[in-house]
Amino acid sequence: MSSHDGAPAGGLWSRSMMAVMVAQFFSAFGDNALLFATLALMKTLHYPDWSHPILQMLFVGAYIVLAPFVGHFADGFPKGRVMMVANGVKLVGTLLVCFGGDPFLGYCLVGVGAAAYSPAKYGILGELTTGDQLVRANGLMEGSTIAAILIGSVAGGVLADWHVAGALAICALTYGLAMLANLFIPRLTAARTRPHHRPLEMMRAFYDHCRLLGRDGQTRFAIIGTSLFWGAGVTLRFLLVLWVPVALGITDNTTPTTLNAMVAVGIVFGAAAQFIRLETVRRCMPAGIMLGGAVVMFSVQHHLLPAYGLLAVIGMLGGFFIVPLNALLQHRGQQSVGAGNAIAVQNFAKNIAMLLMLGLYTLVVSLQVAAAIGVGFGLLFALAIAVLWWFSRGEARGSQR
Repeated sequence: MSSHDGAPAGGLWSRSMMAVMVAQFFSAFGDNALLFATLALMKTLHYPDWSHPILQMLFVGAYIVLAPFVGHFADGFPKGRVMMVANGVKLVGTLLVCFGGDPFLGYCLVGVGAAAYSPAKYGILGELTTGDQLVRANGLMEGSTIAAILIGSVAGGVLADWHVAGALAICALTYGLAMLANLFIPRLTAARTRPHHRPLEMMRAFYDHCRLLGRDGQTRFAIIGTSLFWGAGVTLRFLLVLWVPVALGITDNTTPTTLNAMVAVGIVFGAAAQFIRLETVRRCMPAGIMLGGAVVMFSVQHHLLPAYGLLAVIGMLGGFFIVPLNALLQHRGQQSVGAGNAIAVQNFAKNIAMLLMLGLYTLVVSLQVAAAIGVGFGLLFALAIAVLWWFSRGEARGSQR
């Protein structure tokens, strides 16, 4: 298959698309299992509690620092090969932790690989599909990702309770399997056939891409919405790590990962239950407002069964909310700055949101107010989505005049 003629190099169920989904599954499995395995390692090495979110902050920081360059990298080479190289960097970082290296440095390297991987994995969808198939392809991508989160998160906790070094070795193996799957993605023509590699020019180009996407009401709407969502997601993940021991008196590694898995189960259903088209993408906004309310309800629970149910609901609302916004950004971005560059700008914005929320989380750890931050953030998230929806509707009415 080839994209030399400008047509998609496959369909929704083509071998190329399946190779992308398999590679994404193993790569995302490794990312999620590795987080919990590394946190377990830090516990055994008696790192202080406040240092745990710093691990994730380094991962997120790699996205922010590399944002001006990774979109250019993704669009300058065949995206399947970019994905393979990025998974190789993740493998190196994991092996560093496996063999006794500094966990912060190793996990930061995994963040570098993830930053390079993200624009390529989403950008390639627009090269393999087109039109409304792109929304369904995003649904498949989110489904593959969430299945990996579901299995990887649980596996990370269970394996860490069994043997921390064994858990880290399995994470390294999954990145190797992801690289193998990348070999089955055809060598598509690069979006930019003659890319330059001058850092200052790339930074200027990235600034221009940010400005161009920010001027477009639809891409601005998608970037802000997805940034709010991922800020919520990273807060919820670490809220589970903090909230479970306080509210339920549980100290093992497995229970927080199974709670994370319930969110993943919900997102699979939310991503699959899509009736929204690119033309009606704003219909996802009520789900975002309800998601904030569900986080508030979850944060005051003290019993395991309703907590599981609420996390599944949060996941369903999240899947229904995020998939159309991702598809809209890829569709509009490919028409303007290139899908890879659009995703790089999105990653820059959403990881700044995540870094801010992780900083807030670190600040409140010593205050022992996990429920308070959950309630406050849930209310703030619902309000922010409502304001975004209001302004986007106003812009839409203005553009129709």
